[in-house]
Amino acid sequence: MRITFHGAAGEVTGSCYLVETADVRFLVDCGLFQGGRDAGRRNLSALGFDLRRLDFMLLTHAHLDHSGLLPRAVALGFRGPVHVTSATADLLGVMLLDSAHIQEKEAEWLARRARSGRRGLRDPGLLYTVAQAQASLKQLRRAEYDRPFQPHPAVRVCLRDAGHILGSAIAEVWLEEGGATRKLVFSGDIGMPARPVLNDPQPVEEADVLLVESTYGNRLHKSFEATEEELVEAIDRTLRRKGGNVVMPAFSVGRTQEVIFVLTDLVRRGRLRDLQVVVDSPMSMAATEITLRHGNLLDAHTHALIEWQRANPQAMNVRFVQDVEESIALNRVRGGLVIISASGMCDAGRIKYHLLNNLGRRECSVVITGFQAAGTLGRRLVEGARRVTIFGESVPVRADIHTIGGLSAHADQAGLLGWLGHFRRPPAHTFVVHGEADTARIFAEAVRQRLGWQHVAVPQHGGSIDLI
Repeated sequence: MRITFHGAAGEVTGSCYLVETADVRFLVDCGLFQGGRDAGRRNLSALGFDLRRLDFMLLTHAHLDHSGLLPRAVALGFRGPVHVTSATADLLGVMLLDSAHIQEKEAEWLARRARSGRRGLRDPGLLYTVAQAQASLKQLRRAEYDRPFQPHPAVRVCLRDAGHILGSAIAEVWLEEGGATRKLVFSGDIGMPARPVLNDPQPVEEADVLLVESTYGNRLHKSFEATEEELVEAIDRTLRRKGGNVVMPAFSVGRTQEVIFVLTDLVRRGRLRDLQVVVDSPMSMAATEITLRHGNLLDAHTHALIEWQRANPQAMNVRFVQDVEESIALNRVRGGLVIISASGMCDAGRIKYHLLNNLGRRECSVVITGFQAAGTLGRRLVEGARRVTIFGESVPVRADIHTIGGLSAHADQAGLLGWLGHFRRPPAHTFVVHGEADTARIFAEAVRQRLGWQHVAVPQHGGSIDLI
């Protein structure tokens, strides 16, 4: 058996793991690279193996760093089934089309710049079209949590709730080779336990081979109580004392819904009042509707909060914006709004316009609630940049920047170690993935020291491991 790490090895984005035996060949995740000037080039050159020989794919969840190259794989010849949870299938119907739409629009913008003779931006090429994204959706096959299925005669799979975003899964894979069966576990992205909206990650007790994420494997999140205090302070200070807007970049799937529920809970408890919340993202609206349709995946606290919100619709004004003109009109509002918009790392979508119009104003604040990959605009803001470039324009950073890590959809080091602690014995092979290189090494050492596991490695991008 061979595993090749085509992404998320020594970095956070681009999850893609190829598993091969003499009998079967499949991919776990097929994600976009995000962040950095060469992300476009890397996405175009990714998937440099024979996709026609793949028997099937498993996607752990709908975030684009795990799913966003699926349309390209199909365009390049992959014809097999793609197994996902039902909620992930619903979300991909929104996310992949939105991704393709953004790519088409940015390609048009770059072409206009080139025609006008302006320099400084190079068109990396169109990754895929909306039509190609629509075609890829036809290959999705729905699976349910805790119900084993057999995508190939030599493979059995069971998906467990990862507690990361709606429909996110841990993949347990039993692989038969040479008369023996070995169990592989792909953690996907593990959620933080005891957080709002979703259930806690399901424990797994054994594996022969484990791939575990390490996004926040080098740190601890703030307590949720401290996170609430910081959020209340940032919003109240901006809206009441300074009279500006609060701009919150948020992933359309998962983070936007969590932020809405957290703000609603703070209003319900009297911690905040008279909030005017605008969610400026058509995809966020669609993802919120999908979330409510999959109410069986939400935790008890969130069910109670939804009932309270329905009984008190005027307590917090939440408005979803789809129309482009209405979105543009928000840029003329100088204060009093909490604007939630995508993308979560500030590198695409409508959030860039809101940052363009609010970053230079001292009375405004930007509240960062999620992981910002190296090379992204969001990461530059978190690291204290004094000026940033948006749409070719140099913008001074005068707004307050708040980084609120306690809302992360990823488990911190303690959460990850807690999940690993359910294993009854160490896996024969553990590979630490989906973390920046230094973070992954720190977490691998923590696993060795805290859990006593010996066979823990950090793979390199493009590296292959042969397991005899």
